[in-house]
Amino acid sequence: MWAAFFGFAGVALGAFAAHALKQALNAYSLGVLRTGLDYQLWHVPVLLWLASAIKLWPHRFWLLAANLFIAGLVLFCGSLYLIAFGAPRWLGAVTPLGGLLMLAAWLTLAWAVLKHREL
Repeated sequence: MWAAFFGFAGVALGAFAAHALKQALNAYSLGVLRTGLDYQLWHVPVLLWLASAIKLWPHRFWLLAANLFIAGLVLFCGSLYLIAFGAPRWLGAVTPLGGLLMLAAWLTLAWAVLKHREL
């Protein structure tokens, strides 16, 4: 469900930005928006794969990785989107927290793969 949500939202926001926001946002804001969209859409296939992994090989590390990715995407991409649309730039302090959650998700995913190999 989360992969579908992030995929739909990323494509919809990207299309909206390409057509309706191109004239409304400055180059900096479009760049910030594009960064958020890139990270969001790059992680959709990972979430889809994790959904399969959770079903095929039930283990708490798969679910933990998925939850860390979701939280990281919400904080990282969400803060970038808000900044792109005019929120105060101090909100950018939230962005690295989302990035750290995504890094933790990748490490948790690696740990889950190693644990699965041991089973």
